[in-house]
Amino acid sequence: MHMSDALISPEVAGVMGAVTTATLGWCVHKAKNNLEEKKIPLMGVMGAFVFCAQMINFTIPGTGSSGHIGGGLILAAVLGPIPAFLVLATVIAIQALFFADGGILALGCNIFNMGFYSCLVFYPLLFGKLMKNSYSKKRIIIASIVTSVIALQFGAFSVVLETLMSGRSQLPFNSFIILMQPIHFAIGIGEGLITGAVLCYIHSIRPEILEFANNDKKLSPGVSVKKIILSMVVLTGIIGGVFSLYASEYPDGLEWSIGNITSEEELSYEGQPYEISENIQKASSFMPDYSFKNNEDVKIGTSVAGLAGGTITFVIALLIGIVISKIKKLRRSY
Repeated sequence: MHMSDALISPEVAGVMGAVTTATLGWCVHKAKNNLEEKKIPLMGVMGAFVFCAQMINFTIPGTGSSGHIGGGLILAAVLGPIPAFLVLATVIAIQALFFADGGILALGCNIFNMGFYSCLVFYPLLFGKLMKNSYSKKRIIIASIVTSVIALQFGAFSVVLETLMSGRSQLPFNSFIILMQPIHFAIGIGEGLITGAVLCYIHSIRPEILEFANNDKKLSPGVSVKKIILSMVVLTGIIGGVFSLYASEYPDGLEWSIGNITSEEELSYEGQPYEISENIQKASSFMPDYSFKNNEDVKIGTSVAGLAGGTITFVIALLIGIVISKIKKLRRSY
């Protein structure tokens, strides 16, 4: 559900950029007070996992469309909502800057649409409440599906509103929403099943991770996260290097919705802000669309992109956690 720049006006891009920046600032402020040391390596590993997992589009049967997980709920369930939003923002920014996935102007919209609802709203208000009394596999899967579906419905509706406010007459509100909401309902079910499977696996290894995050408690000194880190590193490498080769080639839910209205999967828009954004992205993206620029060896390019993107995400998300932790320690020393 990565929006391209052509879907939004510079004014909407500016407003959503400001809203997202303010939300990120608030998250950093909150994280300075309560980010755990043990969560820092998990920020890197889980960020890399979500980056690679987002590369794998799954087919929505009978539609000619596909979808991929957003990853916000997985991150929130493991890290807590605040670090999760910071990590997901990192993932989406890396996708836009280095892999030309989602527009630079649309970056604020994409972070908000995919991260705000899943991490900051429906994880604490819905998933957390559903999981209060039991962490059985059945409950984890049901809570994951329900939360993923609702969060994605709000994200998809936000995309429709942002294009409406941007004056994109090619996408009439009624036609766009009739396509966007049902297809993302189906994608939400797929994401919920995948999220539930991942969280069941993590809970089977170290149940305290999910339970303590939900109750806003710190992990006790005796709780080790090494096994989760190692297993997720291996899983991330397999997903990014191998499974990414078998992603569905159908357009995602947003592209599919646009295509059914305009007969094209993307819109085009001219103007200086769009040219500047495009030039920045051309200069910064070394593997656009997760492949080599010369388009040779597409399969190898996809594997390299998955491994490279996962590594970059790991390093940057880890550094964000370390910097926040250092600031936290400096504040305590005064």
